[in-house]
Amino acid sequence: MALGVAAVVVVVDQVTKALALEHLGPGRTHVLGPFGFALGYNTGSAFSLFTGHAVWLGLLVVVLVAVLAALAWRAGSTLLAVALGLMIGGALGNLSDRLFRGHHGAVVDFVTLTHWPTFNVADAAITAGAVLVVIALLVRPATLAAPGVASGETGPHND
Repeated sequence: MALGVAAVVVVVDQVTKALALEHLGPGRTHVLGPFGFALGYNTGSAFSLFTGHAVWLGLLVVVLVAVLAALAWRAGSTLLAVALGLMIGGALGNLSDRLFRGHHGAVVDFVTLTHWPTFNVADAAITAGAVLVVIALLVRPATLAAPGVASGETGPHND
């Protein structure tokens, strides 16, 4: 489940970034209410933290994706698997920008909201996934437990 969600996120993220690069020029394009588009490049992480450290951020993302994938493998619920898939897909979408887009390690951002930094589909997926992880853990706290542990099984006994 997580792998499928991650794949969809990467595809949608990369397609929307390609469209933004092709169709957006300089300046902000207002769409509706607080929503608009403005092409930008972010060499940092969320909220432009750690700007200019794209190589270190890329390495950190690789480690985080591995950890999230291990957690997804053990996910005790569909909701948690979907949440982790969103986060993995978002991380891989932004990592692919850093590695393959040719903007010196920058990620393409293009969605604007009033009083909020410019972001992209990958960023939205990471945020939605994080919120869903919290919800999944609140609804069913044992969702990260190894199979059998949540149900009370303790494994083989040597009696």
